[in-house]
Amino acid sequence: MDQMKAIVKRSEKPADLALQEVRIPAISENELLIQVKAIGVGIHDGYFLPKAIHYPYPIGIEAAGVIEEVGEKVTSYQKGDRVAFVSSMQVKGGTWAEYAVVADSSLIIPIPEGMSFKEAAAVPVAGNTVLKALKSLDLQKDDTVFIAGASGAIGTFAIQLAVAKGCRVAGSASIRNHNYMISLGAEKVVDYHDADWTEQIKQWQPDGVDAVMAIQPNTASVSAEVLKEGGKIVAVSGDQFRPQKPINIKPFPYQDDVSNELLQLMEKIYSGTIQLVIEQEYPFERALEALRKTETRRARGKLVITMP
Repeated sequence: MDQMKAIVKRSEKPADLALQEVRIPAISENELLIQVKAIGVGIHDGYFLPKAIHYPYPIGIEAAGVIEEVGEKVTSYQKGDRVAFVSSMQVKGGTWAEYAVVADSSLIIPIPEGMSFKEAAAVPVAGNTVLKALKSLDLQKDDTVFIAGASGAIGTFAIQLAVAKGCRVAGSASIRNHNYMISLGAEKVVDYHDADWTEQIKQWQPDGVDAVMAIQPNTASVSAEVLKEGGKIVAVSGDQFRPQKPINIKPFPYQDDVSNELLQLMEKIYSGTIQLVIEQEYPFERALEALRKTETRRARGKLVITMP
């Protein structure tokens, strides 16, 4: 068998995506071939692509599956291993396919025994992102934290992990997700549609919060208004802004290795210490529906695609 089904970008046109058969890519000496069992859906999947690609190109960044083949110089993994992984900017194709080629230098995490592929596929990107953001903020017990865009996959983890550190957490999302955020441990919730949401946070913490995690794009500048002087903010979305008071803008630590912490997070999810929320599963044939859903930025928790 040398063909596989994949969700591919067929041309340079922005939305030219389709399910079709393509050739299974060959691996090099430092790569793995993974049979994909489940796929995590992210807003960047349709356009976060390497420059030098050949169409049709399978999209996607994260997944979970079983190692089918290992390159001759790969020593840390073997055929049959169950892994969750992030594979971005891979010129041979992404994860929205029956098979994916992954460099052995990529973020590859062994799946805890008993954890399903569906659960494992929902963790790598959101988990990796939130762990790096929390590392940048260096939260301490009793810190107050505001999370902008707290009901999605990253925010779901961020609320719980901050609360586990002993922090008091506030978060923003549409009103339909307020009880959800409270169930995760948020003490104060606001609707970002409200013109006075910053005042609501200031009523909760009159001197300002100790830290802000701005997850959604274009939220960092306004979220900085609820920081106390000297407080810390990290913009997960990469927002650039000029602060109006003395605060500490922390860089997002893209290069930091949090793979050990990510494995610990997966073990906490499997043990039930941390809640993983999968809002909806989609069969592979309906994968493009999942992409459209996540592009609305209104998903609660994570969307996952399951392979037949």
